Amino acid sequence: MDRRELLKMIVAATGAAMIGLPALVQAQSPAAGAKALFSAADAGMLDEIAETILPRTKTPGAKDAGAGLFMVRFVSDCYTAPQQETFRAGLVDIDKRAGGRFVSLTPQARTELLRALDAEAKAHAVRVTETGTAQEDGVMPHYFTMIKQLAIFGFFTSKVGATEVLQYVAVPGRYDGELAYVPGTPAWGTS
Repeated sequence: MDRRELLKMIVAATGAAMIGLPALVQAQSPAAGAKALFSAADAGMLDEIAETILPRTKTPGAKDAGAGLFMVRFVSDCYTAPQQETFRAGLVDIDKRAGGRFVSLTPQARTELLRALDAEAKAHAVRVTETGTAQEDGVMPHYFTMIKQLAIFGFFTSKVGATEVLQYVAVPGRYDGELAYVPGTPAWGTS
């Protein structure tokens, strides 16, 4: 799977272009001495949310890929200040809706909460450009759209996701336009 296919998959799953892409594409780095936006507990909570979205089955889950730390880094380095505020407020809202702490919920309760948030996020769809910025000034995507995008992106671009879930060839060989497809075969992690 190449980068374009991954981004198309994220749009299909979340209904929005990837948020924070301009900074990622331009390889911007945070300002020197930038304050840490997230605690270790926040990263752990993001791991649990991502694991609920992409759980471990016969293949590794999002927690195995370190999705929480990836999300923390991506939001800190690639999101604008308003996007960061929306994302952080979303974590507070998730804990509030969980009746205290998301990580204290049972797996079934976590799934139900995230499904409700996903439905809310789809109803709150914001038209965005292909670079992930809202077409209307001041309009922000739902925070769960951001979380879900980063969980998917972080997982499938990780070593675990690309090599143990997707098919992966470090250095692809020759082109074979008539390669037989076997139903159920995972998508390729390389192109």
